Amino acid sequence: MPRRRPLRIMGAAEIAEYLGVSRQWVEVLSKRRDFPEPAVILKAGRIWRTEDVEEWAAKRRPDDTDES
Repeated sequence: MPRRRPLRIMGAAEIAEYLGVSRQWVEVLSKRRDFPEPAVILKAGRIWRTEDVEEWAAKRRPDDTDES
């Protein structure tokens, strides 16, 4: 049986740390049409696939995620 890759996921706090912005700014970004849809929504909050967030961030200029 082939080995499965572990699921890599991020919540708002992890996305904020990855992008170097605040959690509040992640909330703003998550409302953008081009931001990835969460993989799942739990009572604890929205969860994204890390690959989706990394791909989205790679397509953006640094000032697109700048909260200043």
